[in-house]
Amino acid sequence: MRASGEADELFDGPENRREPTMLQMKPGCECCDKDLPAELPGARICSFECTFCEDCATNVLDGKCPNCGGELVARPARPVAKLARHPASTQRVYKPGGCAKAT
Repeated sequence: MRASGEADELFDGPENRREPTMLQMKPGCECCDKDLPAELPGARICSFECTFCEDCATNVLDGKCPNCGGELVARPARPVAKLARHPASTQRVYKPGGCAKAT
């Protein structure tokens, strides 16, 4: 049983059903602008969904988001069959000067 109100508002009847919030799945690394397709592994995100490639997240940023200082974790891939109804974001965030480690 769920705690009161946790998911009840999502599923309390067909007239009130709404789509759950999902990850944006940003299309590129903020540091190097490498493409990061939503259906493939290899992206790292923080809790604010700042998005980086695996190489930059590991070798440049040491696993810490340069924007918020949060932990960078693997972003799940979105199944190809779900992309038509739930497309990935097309909004690129790129910092041409590169990224620096969080302080």
